[in-house]
Amino acid sequence: MVVNSGCADESKKSIPTLAWTLSNGLAQPESVVYDAKLSRLYVSNVQDHPTKKDGKGYISVVSLDGKLLEKEWVNGLNAPKGMAVVGDTLYVSDIDALVAIDISKGEVVERYEVADAKFLNDVAADKDGNVYISDMFTNTIHCLCNGKFETWLHDVELMSPNGLFAEEDYLVVGSWGIPTGGFATTTAGHLKAVTYADKKITSLGKDIPVGNLDGVESDGAGGYYVTDWMAGKLFYFDADGNAQELMQLSQGAADHAFLAKRNLLLIPMMKDNQLKAFNTDFQ
Repeated sequence: MVVNSGCADESKKSIPTLAWTLSNGLAQPESVVYDAKLSRLYVSNVQDHPTKKDGKGYISVVSLDGKLLEKEWVNGLNAPKGMAVVGDTLYVSDIDALVAIDISKGEVVERYEVADAKFLNDVAADKDGNVYISDMFTNTIHCLCNGKFETWLHDVELMSPNGLFAEEDYLVVGSWGIPTGGFATTTAGHLKAVTYADKKITSLGKDIPVGNLDGVESDGAGGYYVTDWMAGKLFYFDADGNAQELMQLSQGAADHAFLAKRNLLLIPMMKDNQLKAFNTDFQ
């Protein structure tokens, strides 16, 4: 499947091949992030309804070969979702707060509460260490910028922003779509870009609906791996914004990570309670 016409055959990606599956210790895993310094993975586990404040959520530590190193490395969270590592701190979205975890201690050291937040979702950090957080239900992106937490952008053109990826000059946003109430949509989402300098919103490629987009990760070569949570699909967007469907997974393909140097794609399967790793092949 190629969503946008004009996506030449030579630009297509090969279908990733399964490397391993972790099926124990995870409970509705929503996001995975790589800690390059310690060479390990962190997985956020919702373990109940994604908007419920019940203290059941936790962060697991997983090795690069798929072994569960510590099931509840950090617990007592509510419904932890997107994550980003900045220095020795792991930032995690948790419904209506951004949580800062000291990696060396495995402890929560700060909570940035967002009074009007409804569904904080993905987290991404730019090259300067600024941390961006999407609020899918309010068309808002918040930012911990230069040590100050603030609402960075509120605009309906974000179309329910979910996945985030920080490029050098702009933020890539995976839109969920135009909602009818809850998670259902009248129009599916697509990739957008928001410049840091003037917060201008543009579409990456054409404004063709693709899906209920969740995770967004650069492939390191100008394109992006993108998941569709509702349809359970993995897409590849080339540098021109053309979308190629790579894999049909199951519903709940969530906020993934891509390790370009290892050609390793890691996808939390939220409804299956699994973390899947795939080998990729650049063409």
